[in-house]
Amino acid sequence: MVLDNLGDSLKRTIKKIANAVHVDAKLVKEVVRDIQRALLQADVNVKLVVELSKKIEKRALEEKPPAGMSNREHVIRIVYDELVHILGESKELSIKKQVIMMVGLYGQGKTTSCGKLAIYFKKKGLRPVLIAGDVHRPAAYEQLKQIADQVEVPFYGNKKEKGAVKVIKEGMNKFKRTSDVIIVDTSGRHKLEDELISEMKEIFKAAKPDEKLLVMDAAMGQQSGPQAKAFNDAIGITGIVLTKLDGTAKGGGALSAAAEVGAPIIFVGTGEHPTDFEKFDPSGFISRLLGMGDIKSLLERAEESLKGKDAEKTARRLMSGKFNLNDMYDQMDMLSGMGPLSKVAEMLPFGQSGKLKDVDMDETQNKLKRFRVIMDSMTEEERESPDIIRSSRVKRIARGAGVENKHVKELLKYYNMTKRMMKGFSSDRKMRKNLMRQLQFGK
Repeated sequence: MVLDNLGDSLKRTIKKIANAVHVDAKLVKEVVRDIQRALLQADVNVKLVVELSKKIEKRALEEKPPAGMSNREHVIRIVYDELVHILGESKELSIKKQVIMMVGLYGQGKTTSCGKLAIYFKKKGLRPVLIAGDVHRPAAYEQLKQIADQVEVPFYGNKKEKGAVKVIKEGMNKFKRTSDVIIVDTSGRHKLEDELISEMKEIFKAAKPDEKLLVMDAAMGQQSGPQAKAFNDAIGITGIVLTKLDGTAKGGGALSAAAEVGAPIIFVGTGEHPTDFEKFDPSGFISRLLGMGDIKSLLERAEESLKGKDAEKTARRLMSGKFNLNDMYDQMDMLSGMGPLSKVAEMLPFGQSGKLKDVDMDETQNKLKRFRVIMDSMTEEERESPDIIRSSRVKRIARGAGVENKHVKELLKYYNMTKRMMKGFSSDRKMRKNLMRQLQFGK
């Protein structure tokens, strides 16, 4: 998870409040000290930490909880509100025809983020393209071309041309009628230099981008603040992409520094995989850190994964107690489309994610992949009526899937267990009715 140490520290603080017999001044001061220590260790700006501490302490001691809310719940809510506040407002990129200019120093993950952004827009039904505007770094052209091939989007670059503006103009002319979103990768430097700022301004004038996104490595910590300010002064950045937030204890510094300059964080990179790229939602982010889960993001992922599938039809079959291997295959297909299980687990509330903490997520993910391969080796009749699968069929299916017989039996055991659970659920009419209403089917 992103910022593991900070998250663990804040969860312990929340537990301390939740388990307290009384909420008094002593407990509040103790909680504030715990939060200060956790934030400073995560490299959050000292000034912000002091301001946050004062606000939490003042509100916790002076505000009365709303009707129906206990003192403990009220203090937890105050901690949540104030942590969300220091991260600033959220912003979403418009789903429309546009030009996006990506800027940043060398080694920040800018070119990789171009590819991740292209995937994001593809999932939204738009046609993104990539333009290689970095004409100085020798490997930049090849890297972006490789990424474009990987994510299957059109690409333009010119290895022989050393004028960034010319390359970008050529690319924009080529794609202006066949694309919706033009993503322009630009040159970086090892540090902020006049030459870089000057080139950015020229590209800005030529491309007239709708969005100017600054890509920053979260490991830079509080150094991100001056960097963001310099880029903002030069071209007026409209948003920030934070990369490598999963692998640093300094991420709090980058988060708070970005908020300081008033530039919204729009996306965060949480891994090397092209899909390890999330919209940044301050409230959901803090909810995860505090162990409260992020159900909104979880539902968005599920909805995205279900695009093009008849989710209502599948749900009604499950609710009626009818369940075969085709239905289970659809379930696994949806789950795999939501990304790594470890990322999905982070979005569950503490009570549920805690249960999954000791589970080997990689092993479980691999097992689900193997189950799908096994089901691909079955006939339609076998998937519709798994009860007909006996010893000879098990051997044939295992041979076709390239697995051992025991793996086919493991799948069938898992299927039968799931089917029994579904039968028990379908017999509870009240629970079934409530769930269908929550899913908003039948409207």
